[in-house]
Amino acid sequence: MADFAVGTWNLIHTENFDEYMKAVGVGMVMRKMGGALKPTQEIKVEGNKWHIKTISTFKTTEIEFTLNTPFEETTMDGRKVKTTCTLEGQKLTQDQKGDPDSLITRDFDGNTMTMRLTAKGVTCTRTYQKAE
Repeated sequence: MADFAVGTWNLIHTENFDEYMKAVGVGMVMRKMGGALKPTQEIKVEGNKWHIKTISTFKTTEIEFTLNTPFEETTMDGRKVKTTCTLEGQKLTQDQKGDPDSLITRDFDGNTMTMRLTAKGVTCTRTYQKAE
């Protein structure tokens, strides 16, 4: 079971997010708005089926997927990608194939989730804390 991931996660720290957004082609106005947001992620897991809802004051997105099964995803910035999610230990990897490709990993360690977003050689790190 992936109980370690289940819950509500609040963003507490971010590094290099503007550079990552530039790498995936987000315009300046949207980058300013995106950089000011402090999103929450709600994660639910039922067997191999995952549900991740990202909530912000600007936009809310949801993805639902089965591990190791490709699916169509529309990213928060509107890109259409083909995504496959895999789980290794307590690390969830979201491999997005599109223009450009992007790799998102979520490492769970107790009450901390470290999310790394990488595209075109640029990596952003976002740290989330589990809500009580």
